[in-house]
Amino acid sequence: MNKPLQITIRAIGNSHGIVIPKAILEQMGFDKTAQMFIEGDTLVLSKPQKPVRANWELEASKIAEAGEGRLVMGDFQNLDDKDWVW
Repeated sequence: MNKPLQITIRAIGNSHGIVIPKAILEQMGFDKTAQMFIEGDTLVLSKPQKPVRANWELEASKIAEAGEGRLVMGDFQNLDDKDWVW
């Protein structure tokens, strides 16, 4: 849909809201959540971004199971920390 769609802002309890037509939700691929932010004088609704570290734990487990979890650059020892208790 390339041309602007006029919508009505409705009272919902102590807040206000809009109804987004199903066809637009399907076209955009929205499921249950969305991100909303303001850019200048424009309200932007977009698909949520994956968290930066999403699935890291699972991926690390796969690496360990494959036996590929070795240090690539070796261990960096700091001789000045020899008195530290870990």
